[in-house]
Amino acid sequence: MTPEQGQLPSLVLEGERATITLRRPRHHNRLEPPDLTELLRLFRTVEEAPDLRVLVLTGTGASFSAGFHIGAFGEGAGAATLEAVVEALERLRVPTICALNGSVYGGATDLALACDFRLGVEGMRLVMPAARLGLHYYPSGMHRFVSRLGLATAKRLFLLAEPLDTAGLLACGYLDEAVPAAELPARTAAMAARLAEHAPLAVQGMKQALNDIACGRAEDAAIGARAAAVSRSEDFAEGRRAWAEKRPPRFSGR
Repeated sequence: MTPEQGQLPSLVLEGERATITLRRPRHHNRLEPPDLTELLRLFRTVEEAPDLRVLVLTGTGASFSAGFHIGAFGEGAGAATLEAVVEALERLRVPTICALNGSVYGGATDLALACDFRLGVEGMRLVMPAARLGLHYYPSGMHRFVSRLGLATAKRLFLLAEPLDTAGLLACGYLDEAVPAAELPARTAAMAARLAEHAPLAVQGMKQALNDIACGRAEDAAIGARAAAVSRSEDFAEGRRAWAEKRPPRFSGR
């Protein structure tokens, strides 16, 4: 393995939890074209692992990510794009947590936003410099910012390129929580454990429905059909038994 290969994102599987880590701390986890290809591969691995119930995405060093390398724009015809990577992340069946170990910039802001939950560290900030670089952002990312954070916040970020500090990120809903850096691993583990203990068919079905509702592509008939299927599952029967017996449920994903 070359040093460059060693800096590609890594995947660790621990029981029902998967963790993907960005590993270019010297460059603030800047995303290079090979990273995008590797992230797509790792997402496929997560999607194809039936026993996984939660994915954590995080980084190494002082920043979560500096975004896509501006000098690599236009390289590699047919190569993976950041938009494709972010869309693949959002479509994953398992719930996802972005543990932002530091500040986030550029395209990496959308990578984090595609996760279901975002935990950050006190003192971090977000900067979207597209307008300062003469860059027009891709459409699905702009849809995501408007649907998740609202039009006014999206305009502040994209048109003014205005940085948001930790308080601002909490106020607009970009961050669900901010904790001291030393507490981030434990808080992430606690949230991941809570997601993993819930019925996976219900969690995954409702995740898909909520994302579809947020972006205006929801079909009530399809949501209703999934809900009906879950109501016939072994997990729902186990949930009812556990409730009646006043004990924790033991879900199997069936």
